[in-house]
Amino acid sequence: MPEDAAAARDAAEEESAFSHPPVDPDAIASYGDHPDQVIDFYAPRGEIAAGGPAPLVVVLHGGAWRARYDRRHVTPFAGFLARRGFAVANVEYRRGAEPAGAAESGGAGPPTAPAAGRWPDTFDDVAAALDALPAIAREALPQADARRTVLTGHSAGGHLALWAAARHVLPADAPWHTERPTPLRGVVALAPIADLAVADKLDVCGGAASQLLGGGAEFAERQPYADPALLLPTGIATTLVQGRSDLVVPSAVAESYADAAAKAGEVVGLTLLEDVGHFPLIDPAADACAVVVEEIAQLAW
Repeated sequence: MPEDAAAARDAAEEESAFSHPPVDPDAIASYGDHPDQVIDFYAPRGEIAAGGPAPLVVVLHGGAWRARYDRRHVTPFAGFLARRGFAVANVEYRRGAEPAGAAESGGAGPPTAPAAGRWPDTFDDVAAALDALPAIAREALPQADARRTVLTGHSAGGHLALWAAARHVLPADAPWHTERPTPLRGVVALAPIADLAVADKLDVCGGAASQLLGGGAEFAERQPYADPALLLPTGIATTLVQGRSDLVVPSAVAESYADAAAKAGEVVGLTLLEDVGHFPLIDPAADACAVVVEEIAQLAW
């Protein structure tokens, strides 16, 4: 496809994904004192919901770990999952700060570009949310069966989902290290920034990976603690769903993670969708979103 046509399709897909009105949660609970340390809960709907406790899908939103993108943009996807009979936990976490001048410049290029993520706060929050979730869900959403939890995330959230599932293989001195794997049925990572080195090389999201870890020596020092492609094998069922036409996070990033998993002796599913870009994976109006739900269902039910 010509470059102009590909860019036009990408813009149309993004517009569609962001055209849906936000879906308010059924309950909100905090897992910390910061305003961003909250989880939105959605109760399962439909006939399936009448059959007893429902599998819990934990959603980590994307947005290049940047402050301007919060969990609100993924609430239509959370509502879509709830209508398919899942209990849903939509997790917020601390992201990069918006420095003065970012809005005026459109966020284009340093030094005014919003920093991607906070070290170590972004990782602190995801770890804390996952640790607190079973107890919080029992109170906030009794319909949720935390024993059947599937973790999903889109883009930067896909990175965080893969990372959260790998905490037991983090270096022993990592503050987020756990002795045992997080009890999950599996992970479905959507167009994930799954290999930080490849993402940095490709300048994904305007250098977001480098901003997340810090440039230069910091990147190399922090990468073993943050890069899912280095945290393998996990022993947790993992599927990546990726559009072949993704201009935001190219398929080479997911493919690199899958290759790293294979070299580590782990089979990771990789579903590549033809003529699909970055945003249809979380767009309830797109066929690709139905594929995502099916991948989640295969692990959850």
